[in-house]
Amino acid sequence: MESSNRSIKVGISVGDINGVGMEIIMKTLSDNRVLDNITAVVYGSGRLASYYKKALNYNQFNFIKVKNVDLVKVGKPNLISVWEDEVKITMGESTEDGGAYALKSLEAATADLAAGKIDVLVTAPINKQNIQSDKFNFPGHTEYLTKYANAEASLMLMVDDTLRVGVATNHIPLKDVAEVLTKEVIIEKAKLMASTLERDFGIKAPRIAVLGLNPHAGDNGLLGEEEEDIIIPALEKLNNDGILAYGPYAADGLFGSGNYHKFDGILAMYHDQGLVPFKALSGGNGVNFTAGLPIVRTSPDHGTAFDIVGKDIASEVSFRKAMFTAVDVFKNRILYKEITANPLEVKEKRTQRRER
Repeated sequence: MESSNRSIKVGISVGDINGVGMEIIMKTLSDNRVLDNITAVVYGSGRLASYYKKALNYNQFNFIKVKNVDLVKVGKPNLISVWEDEVKITMGESTEDGGAYALKSLEAATADLAAGKIDVLVTAPINKQNIQSDKFNFPGHTEYLTKYANAEASLMLMVDDTLRVGVATNHIPLKDVAEVLTKEVIIEKAKLMASTLERDFGIKAPRIAVLGLNPHAGDNGLLGEEEEDIIIPALEKLNNDGILAYGPYAADGLFGSGNYHKFDGILAMYHDQGLVPFKALSGGNGVNFTAGLPIVRTSPDHGTAFDIVGKDIASEVSFRKAMFTAVDVFKNRILYKEITANPLEVKEKRTQRRER
């Protein structure tokens, strides 16, 4: 039986080489307490690391440089050089190289993840424009990894302790939301949320709040018909299938009143409807988790932050939490597999972990 107590191999892609990725990675891994039962494997290059060490005066921090993941040092910050090219680094600028080498890092990390050589993947931020190519024709990491994992669907789930907000329609223009949003989409995403809350977060019979699309959740059809025609029928189907889904709720009322605390997960209809209140409430401590995949992937809830690169002011809090969340999900999945064998023992293990 797989043990959840061994050192978990956390693969890390460096993101855009001109963004804050390497900065927040080194800040996180410089704290030895982070590496307790975690083996970090960064996919980048020695030259890239040296450049940022010098630029940020991180002289006390050193990577263990290894040729491949089979040679990593347990409980240490390991670095695999995916490229040896002398790439020009222009901190804070969006360049073709910035996207190209971000993709090289991501490809190497996902290949090892697929091969089972690392346990989880944490992705540093990419620039969604300069990374576009024949190999990466996606709105972002979520869609890329969904295709890579051969999954039919996934759910972008923002997590900060007990606040969990999923998005039904991901990265699409606002003008297209009403057309893309269907009863089937809502049912699919809500079921993904219910499944991940139980399997990945250890919540039995999770309660899910489903937001409306229109202001005031449509006001009984006065401000839009999507609630009556699409969302309410989806909720009825979900409840008939045993999913505890409630709504539709007006987003401003649910978040503004604090009633979101009553739910284990919240399903927003579009990107900003969910992420704006999430980021306001989480205060930079949030994590982006791709739910519904056979692999575990997290990332910080911010972008490349070109405007502050190299100033040593980028916060590593979200990235650190992304690492811890990935490890927790990985361990929860191991425990979930054990439930059918001995559910009482699993319940005791979860209780012990929460009390630490």
